[in-house]
Amino acid sequence: MHFSGRTWRPSYEADSCIIQLTSGCTWQRCHFCSLYAEEPFRVSPLAEFEQDLGEIKAYQPYARRLFLTGANPFALSYERLRPYILTVRDYLIKCRSIAMFASVRDIRNKEVWQLKKLRAMGVNGLSIGTESGDDGTLALANKGYTSQDILEQCRKLDEAGIEYYFVYMTGLAGQGAGCRNAVNSARLFSRLNPYFISVDSLTLFPGTRLYEMAQAGTFVPAGEKERMRELQIFIRNLQIRVHLFANSKSNFYPVTAYLPRDRDSITGELQYVMDRTSEEEMAAYRRGMRSLE
Repeated sequence: MHFSGRTWRPSYEADSCIIQLTSGCTWQRCHFCSLYAEEPFRVSPLAEFEQDLGEIKAYQPYARRLFLTGANPFALSYERLRPYILTVRDYLIKCRSIAMFASVRDIRNKEVWQLKKLRAMGVNGLSIGTESGDDGTLALANKGYTSQDILEQCRKLDEAGIEYYFVYMTGLAGQGAGCRNAVNSARLFSRLNPYFISVDSLTLFPGTRLYEMAQAGTFVPAGEKERMRELQIFIRNLQIRVHLFANSKSNFYPVTAYLPRDRDSITGELQYVMDRTSEEEMAAYRRGMRSLE
């Protein structure tokens, strides 16, 4: 298999076959991220991609889901992405879905009819690192799009029938702004149809702009209990049926829920933890993190 640079896949794609389509990130300007730092964006040649498909076929000929690696393979235009997607069926006849990371920016260059074509070819399951639905937070994080962009572009996915997943990040708005971020993000997400929402909590690492701002005192990170309260507010304001997974390593206390069914029980569980755990104990957990892997 041809893998170069950082190979990263979400935990929920653990059972998917992994194949490299791209490496690196087309943006590399998010103020909280250094995951693909100094790694140029590269597209695997089609011949190389086919070789890897052949290897997957030799070991898992009946694979049903494929996950394409790279920070955002969906950045490729419809015309450039199409031959790779079509080639999958030449090797994996039982493959039912092809998933990948995507940015809101990557949807802009595709018309609804093109998205529908990709869906018919098997593309289904875009992991979108929205991080927030609040314009102030999106600007602080330098995501390169607005809440209106999220709404417009993801409605195209809804129309095309492509399943997608959102990421929300507690603490990203900074100290004192978590409530605003939670309310505005929940309101925006509730106007869309994410299949599930994955929640991370901001962890600052050297080499990122927010880390530098925190060192300079121009960005004050939210405390751990403030982040949990932000998550409570986010959950209380979501008005859609959705699975929520706040169980990544970045969360001090991992929780999962199906909303609205579990809303009261999960917010109560978070309150129980806050009432019985000191801020220092939570902060020590964050300080001890060396990576998100």
